[in-house]
Amino acid sequence: MTLASPPYADTGLLGPVWGLSGAASETSDHAYLRALLDAEAALTRAQAALGLAPAEAAAAVTEAAVPAGFGIRSLAARTPAGGNPVIPLVADLTAAVGEEYGPYVHRGATSQDIMDTATMLVAVRTLEPILADLGRTERALAGLAVGHRDTVMAGRTLTQHAVPTTFGLKAAGWRALVLDARDRITRVRDSLPAQLGGAAGTLASFQAYGAEDAAALTQAYAREVGLAAPALPWHTLRTPVADLAGCLALTAGALGKLAADVLTLSRTEIGELSEGSGGGSSAMPHKANPVRSTLLAAAARRAPQLAATLYGSLAAEDERPAGAWHAEWEPLRDLLRLVGGAAAHAAELTEGLRAHPATMRRNLDATRGLIVSERLSAALTPVLGRARSKELMTELARRAHAEDRPLHELIAEQTELEEVELNDLTDPAHYTGFAGSLTDRALERR
Repeated sequence: MTLASPPYADTGLLGPVWGLSGAASETSDHAYLRALLDAEAALTRAQAALGLAPAEAAAAVTEAAVPAGFGIRSLAARTPAGGNPVIPLVADLTAAVGEEYGPYVHRGATSQDIMDTATMLVAVRTLEPILADLGRTERALAGLAVGHRDTVMAGRTLTQHAVPTTFGLKAAGWRALVLDARDRITRVRDSLPAQLGGAAGTLASFQAYGAEDAAALTQAYAREVGLAAPALPWHTLRTPVADLAGCLALTAGALGKLAADVLTLSRTEIGELSEGSGGGSSAMPHKANPVRSTLLAAAARRAPQLAATLYGSLAAEDERPAGAWHAEWEPLRDLLRLVGGAAAHAAELTEGLRAHPATMRRNLDATRGLIVSERLSAALTPVLGRARSKELMTELARRAHAEDRPLHELIAEQTELEEVELNDLTDPAHYTGFAGSLTDRALERR
């Protein structure tokens, strides 16, 4: 294979969602090389801990397993010959360890053992900054929910004004989704396992080298590599990857919901929210684009398809499949990057998000008071009866639009309502239901 020139480097030029995020460095080729070497060194140490390899071998492999000693470009060039990077890496690591202890490199393992373990390491290391950024986002949203607990705004359904709500309740809802994502990621992170099964998941090769207890070997390896110990080799039992797909896709969607609302409410003609530092336009100097929300929306659109590829790899044939686990590497890395970048942008977005209560209040009047028609119908039913109440409100709604008059004026002209006190009933601020208490209850969650 002819190598591309100049040397390839994925700098994130076309990946503004993740290009400068912590997830970018934790999922780079260098990060994967580090994880592969960590997996190899941990295997030798685990065998040494059980008396299956000399302690000197474990020390020699660990000392040699330093990324700076290996050429990523050379490994990439030799990867297609065997279909995965572990094969050329083992050759290079064995040479680096030297003749005396080289035979203990990768002893008993198969390539998928190391590749799967390294992938779980990369995932765990990437999930840490994601969780940190979700924590920042949650705290910022909690502050918005408290500060705007009673800030009234229009609730919208099917794009239209429905009934009043509060911005505090909306922010509390965003926070609930972020906490859902955090909890799922935390559970998945804590369960991600090492992989050790040998050629066909029986650990036969390790037995041949003297292992007497499969569970003890697997547990020793898991301890050394810092992952959970699996009950079984999972070469074709891809629950860990599916779990990652699920929690990451949910996180992208949760942040996408936040973005969708901010994008809508920051439209020029609505103007109820604005990003703290909007992006500029190359052609229109007056614009302050909601760029962070735009990047979150982009991530939410891509994530489900990436997760679908990972779910598709669950149907893996035999004891080790051809193509199924190979198909996971790039979409999983892309998904980790996208969600990592999205979480970082979400933290910046929410920490700088500006609400505009005066605009929210002004927009409540866009329907000339009809936003409280539901409440009025309920209040008038005991006085007029259900049928007449509905008939009257339908007629007044028509006239409010046709005559461009506020609902409270039209109601005041109705002689049949002269004895009914309606002042508070026409104020949107007095029809937010249990929004305040719902917000308080949501904020009790930690």
